[in-house]
Amino acid sequence: MKTGTAHLPLHSGKAPSWLFQRMVRLSREIVTLLVYEFGTRELLARLADPYWFQAFGCVLGFDWHSSGVTTTVCGAVKEGLRGREQELGIIVAGGKGNASRKTPEEIRRGAELITPAADVEQLVYASKMAAKVDNTAVQDGYQLYHHVLLYDREGRWTVVQQGMHDANGWARRYHWLSDGLQSFINEPHAAVCSNARGQITLNMVAEEADASRRTAAVLAGERPEKLLREVELASSTLLMPSKHPVSLSDVNPRYLQKVLLKTYERQPENFQQLLEIEGVGPMTVRALAMIADLLYGAPASTRDPARFSFAHGGKDGYPYPVDRKQYDRSVEVMKNAVERSKLGDRVIADALKRLQRFYEM
Repeated sequence: MKTGTAHLPLHSGKAPSWLFQRMVRLSREIVTLLVYEFGTRELLARLADPYWFQAFGCVLGFDWHSSGVTTTVCGAVKEGLRGREQELGIIVAGGKGNASRKTPEEIRRGAELITPAADVEQLVYASKMAAKVDNTAVQDGYQLYHHVLLYDREGRWTVVQQGMHDANGWARRYHWLSDGLQSFINEPHAAVCSNARGQITLNMVAEEADASRRTAAVLAGERPEKLLREVELASSTLLMPSKHPVSLSDVNPRYLQKVLLKTYERQPENFQQLLEIEGVGPMTVRALAMIADLLYGAPASTRDPARFSFAHGGKDGYPYPVDRKQYDRSVEVMKNAVERSKLGDRVIADALKRLQRFYEM
C-alpha cells in the first residue's frame, strides 16, 4: 500500500562530503540495530512512514524541510548497507536520475545475495507499477526523478520515490509498502502527508474513479479510428466546462492514434494492465479519461491523494550548524549498541525502547 506523501521545498546545494560520510556511518548503525531488534519488516515499515523517514533524515543531519533529505538519506542507507546485505537480509536498489533506471537490474542482482521468497520479477513489477501510478495515474504536476526500492528475504518491499514540480519549486515524496497492499490502482494510499494540496489534473486511483478506470480500459481495446471519430465529434458538439480536469486541447490525435493502436493490439482487461503497456503515459490516460467522461458518463477524479525535528543541526546551518564532534559521538554510541546487542547485552537497546515509549506519550 502507499503509506504517505511528503511535500518539500526545493533547496539548492548538496550535502558536503564530510557530512555524507557521517550519514553513511550513522545510518548503517541505526539500520543495523533496528533490524537486529525488530526485524526487516519493521525497518521497511518505518522507511515507508513519511514522518519517521523525515525524522530519520533530521537525526542524520538534514533540515526537516529540505527536499534533499530524500535522495541523500536513501543514498546514505544504500552505501551504508553495502557489504551487509547478506548479514541483514536487506537489498537497496535504485537512486536518483540515471541510478533510478538501474533499479530492475539491481533488484535482480541483489536477489542473488539474499534469495528472496518472492519471485524477483514480482519485485521488479512492484517497482515499475509504483512509479507508473505516481507518474501517470496520479497526475499532480510532479515528475519523478528519484526511485528506490528496498526488499528483504521474505519478499517484502518498500518504495521511496520523489517528483519535482518545476512551476511551484516544491518536491513531493511518495512512500509505498507491500504489507497491506491490495491494489495498485484503487486507493493505494494508506496515508498521504502534506501541508499543501496541489492542483491535481487527474487521480485515476481514487475510489470514485472506478467507473472511469473500467471505461478507459474498455476504450483502450477499441479500434483507434472509432475513438478518434468520437473525439472529433465531441470537439465539434460539446461545450467543455471551464474547470473540467481534461480538455480536448490535451489530446494530440496523431500521438493518440499511435498509442491506441498498441493498446488495441494488447487488449487490456483492466486499468492496471493498461498502465503496464509501454508508451501509455499521462497524455494517453488523460485522453481516455476525457472520452470516458464526455461520451460515456464515467467521471474522472481530481482529488489530491496528499495528507520534525533536529538532532545534529542542519546542513545549511539552520537552526544551527552540524556539530561534527557530537555527530561522531552518536555514530560511536550506535555502533557500540549494535555490537552489544549482538552479544546479548540489552542495556542500550532497552534504553532506546524506553526513549521510544517516551516519544509516543
